[in-house]
Amino acid sequence: MDFWQFMAQNQSKLTFLSWQHVWMVAQCVFVATIIAVFVAIVVYKSPAGASIANALSAIGLTIPSFALLGLLIAPLGLGVGPSVVAIGFYATLPIVRNAIVGLAGVDRNLIESAKGMGMGRLRTLVRVELPVAWPVILAGIRVATQLVMGIAAIAAFVGGPGLGGLIFEGLSQLGGVNAVNKALSGTILVVLLALVLDLVLMFVGRLTIPRGIRV
Repeated sequence: MDFWQFMAQNQSKLTFLSWQHVWMVAQCVFVATIIAVFVAIVVYKSPAGASIANALSAIGLTIPSFALLGLLIAPLGLGVGPSVVAIGFYATLPIVRNAIVGLAGVDRNLIESAKGMGMGRLRTLVRVELPVAWPVILAGIRVATQLVMGIAAIAAFVGGPGLGGLIFEGLSQLGGVNAVNKALSGTILVVLLALVLDLVLMFVGRLTIPRGIRV
């Protein structure tokens, strides 16, 4: 069976696995964004706190995903649990760094003007600082999404859902019937889905970022 025949005959399965993959990544990135922005808000005004957060982020990105997934098996078992924790962990790291940079880069004159208009700390953060920092934060979200699309495939190592299972299945059966087709179709779909999600985030940026502050 050639590649296109394989794709046509397994369309429903590939669609289901693709949806699983995208949905898991989207949920993890959403939660990671909330956590990362909260951490950035806590530390961005403290040079020491920001340095520690950035250092931990850099160190975290050096941890091999296979190793982290393997370590998570003991406390969380196999399946969705370790997959979600690992994906969320890796997604949080670049967003934290960008959120700190974005918030720290807000013009102090804007903040002083907001205070002069009677805005409190929380209102200034929500109405001024976060909107101005949003383009940089969104750039971090885009990086994180591309990063964890591949890690979500590796999560099949611990029984995670999505296209990774198809890729691992094909690689484990090399030399057998449709082994290459399985691995190739899973890989191509991961790449295509990553591109689609990036386009979606670009569109979100167009809708949410004023033209004057787009980066």
